[in-house]
Amino acid sequence: MIARRALILLAAAGLLLLAGVVSPDARAAPPVADDPLAIVNAIYARAAKGKGDGGGAFIIENKAAKAKYLSRSLADLWAKADAHTPKGDVGPVDFDPVTNSQEPDVKSFKAVAEKREPEKATIAVTLTGRSAKPPKPADRTVRFDFVRDAGQWKIDDIRSASDGEPWSIRGILETSVKN
Repeated sequence: MIARRALILLAAAGLLLLAGVVSPDARAAPPVADDPLAIVNAIYARAAKGKGDGGGAFIIENKAAKAKYLSRSLADLWAKADAHTPKGDVGPVDFDPVTNSQEPDVKSFKAVAEKREPEKATIAVTLTGRSAKPPKPADRTVRFDFVRDAGQWKIDDIRSASDGEPWSIRGILETSVKN
């Protein structure tokens, strides 16, 4: 009797799934956390929520976030750069590197793996915003360089361009430590 009820409940749940009563998000498998492309897609899905103005600064907002997303090398360099910043001043990274902007504006994005090796990967993200004035083409692509760090994929650099001029988070931080 119990087996029959379990079978009926299982069949009913299956029919609900097939009928679409359960949301597709509930049925979808969670992204693989140890895949650079999945990590970047999850970052931008969060950045593009709502009006797309939330940005991606959450990956660098505090020490715990940096430990979660950034390689140990990049997090240590960031800590050194922050230590060189006079109290009360803005640190060397005074913009949202994920959206390459001061004011995030993400309508949509497309992430592709440009390079994938056993110990490093590069993911390129092309952004589309809602603003009437689109940035220069080079400014719309943000690249994430990943490395294997303690067995997990971590961001080791973020690169893009501002008004067509290339920048790199690692480069910005290294320059601030030298000064």
